[in-house]
Amino acid sequence: MRTLLIFVAACPLLAQTPAQSPAPDPVATAAPAAQAAPPSQSASAPATQTAAGPDSPVPHSENLITGWIDLGYRFSTGPAGSLETYRSVVDYGAGPKLIGTDFSIIDPHHRFFDSIHVQAYDWSDPYSTLRIDAAKQGLYTFTASYRSLAYFNNLPSFADPLLNRGIMIDQQSFDSRRHLGSFELHLLPNKRISPYVAFDHDGNTTQGVTTFAANANQYPVPYASTDLTNLYRGGVNIVLPKLHITLEEGGTTYRSNQNTYASGTNFGDTSTPFLGQTLDLTGLVQAWGVRGSSEYTRVVVTANPFSWMDVYGHFGYVDPHNTVNYTQYDTGSLALQSQAMFYSGEQFLETAAARMPHTSGDAGWEIRPFRRVRIQQYWLTDRLHDAGSTNGVDSFLGLGPAFPISSDAASFLSSNFNQVETDVAADPLSNVNVRIGYRYMWGDSNDLVLPQSGLLTIQNSKLRRNVVLGSAGWRITNKLRANGDFELGYSGSEYFRTSLYNYRKARMMGRYDVSAGLHINADYTILSNSNPLAGSPYKYLSHQESLGVQWTPAGKKYSFDAAWEHCGFHTEITYLDPTYLDPALSNYREYCHDVMATINAVLPGFLGGGTVSAGGSAMLTSGSRPTTYYQPLIKVNTPITKNIAWFAIWQYYGFRESYYLFENFQNNLITTGLRFSR
Repeated sequence: MRTLLIFVAACPLLAQTPAQSPAPDPVATAAPAAQAAPPSQSASAPATQTAAGPDSPVPHSENLITGWIDLGYRFSTGPAGSLETYRSVVDYGAGPKLIGTDFSIIDPHHRFFDSIHVQAYDWSDPYSTLRIDAAKQGLYTFTASYRSLAYFNNLPSFADPLLNRGIMIDQQSFDSRRHLGSFELHLLPNKRISPYVAFDHDGNTTQGVTTFAANANQYPVPYASTDLTNLYRGGVNIVLPKLHITLEEGGTTYRSNQNTYASGTNFGDTSTPFLGQTLDLTGLVQAWGVRGSSEYTRVVVTANPFSWMDVYGHFGYVDPHNTVNYTQYDTGSLALQSQAMFYSGEQFLETAAARMPHTSGDAGWEIRPFRRVRIQQYWLTDRLHDAGSTNGVDSFLGLGPAFPISSDAASFLSSNFNQVETDVAADPLSNVNVRIGYRYMWGDSNDLVLPQSGLLTIQNSKLRRNVVLGSAGWRITNKLRANGDFELGYSGSEYFRTSLYNYRKARMMGRYDVSAGLHINADYTILSNSNPLAGSPYKYLSHQESLGVQWTPAGKKYSFDAAWEHCGFHTEITYLDPTYLDPALSNYREYCHDVMATINAVLPGFLGGGTVSAGGSAMLTSGSRPTTYYQPLIKVNTPITKNIAWFAIWQYYGFRESYYLFENFQNNLITTGLRFSR
């Protein structure tokens, strides 16, 4: 709130002096959302700028504050349809908005700082950002950033075993708010020895719905959770003529809490009686807390011992420790499947602790034996060892006398991963470049849980993969260019059934400059992967084609930008049906068409000048879940005075699904406001 008051108080100052340079588009941050992510995540801020600059005197007549601020109000006509789906996909609301601001403050006397640069975007929206850069030449640079992410996810058709009974409840839904802050101070920048300190904060609060599993049944219940992570780090950069070294030491503290409380009769997901008796849950108190801390060391070295050779290396070690406390009290008509017995209450108390030392390192070099030849070598190792133990007591009531079950378990996980790669790049002709390489990946993973129980108590996995890769680029003419790359991978073993095994990956790109203002580009990507191991067949195929056109006629007051993209996905994999653990086949297909277009034009003088932009995107998918998603957009910006401009934005969101009509929605958003600039 204090930041907002500062921005509002600065508005009259920003409007007093004529602008020194053209201001950016006031509605540049309100672009339509991409089809693959919620719009709240796609309206990201422009690239940040570095506040540090040359230490030159500033005349007193020059503006000490320069920049702009956009203030407005958003109106909403809906949404009409599913509010839960709208909030899960879009989540834009009505009300006053700080759409964006970007301004700089200069101290002509260079007392405490040379300049401060501030950027803030999308406040009062699901994804808000703030960044502050301050610097004083030769003494320090300081960066502070803040992000607030509101993420709502409650799709009625997802994770809902009760849907066939007409009960729409997403059993894995949540409404969360995450706050992230980062602060970093560098002293003596651009000196041979430059120390720094930094602090990062990540906090989250969530409310939602989850499931409580009680042997023969699962019950949807509400829950609330919080988590907090603080990272403290400091180090020094050492810059020598041919050697750069970074030494860093840091640590983290972490805590997470989750609480579940339910009362009343809950029949769960199973409607059929178990051994002739109907199961239900009448009361539940469940809570657990996780506490953790770690310390880490990081070393980075880069060197240029010779004009024809570069080398680098990185080493990191972290040693986290975690403790867990779990409490559960539940009552109802419940069943113990392993004993084929019923019980009326349960008390489960458990504590656990784990330690996970993690070592990683990589190194490489590049040599240039000839003018047009480069040889690169890369090596990586990552080693993780986890050991944990737990003990607790699980008591069942209603089985006659109390029926306690004590647990005392230990677990172990060891994962070792290695990778080595060699690449040779050459420019045989002035308009041709090629690269060929070989990558080998190997490792092993072992885990053990004692006492042995369940399906996966002992696992031993190995990874062996050989990959051939290469690329080529060809400037056919001054107007036509093409390039492509490929990977061919062959494996003898893998960690996971769905990881890359025997795969082919290729990408081809081309660009044709029809004229100085007309450009056409095309892109094609394909990935095919299969795991032929007996008992676990897995197939994956994806391809993507795109075509784009950019037209900016010289001397004209309009421009045009359009793109078309087509994609296809197909996966096949067997899995165990959780009801009776019988093998079943999952076959998923999806095809998509995505069209995006925008036309920009300068308004004629009799309309007040300014600019107008119209366009948007449309996504159409078919296959296992046909969906259409339309997002047209119109933006208008016109100046009122030299320092004040009016803007308006109209956005429409139309979402349709063929199989789940109850998730459809549509909404119109109209945002209007003023830009104050200086």
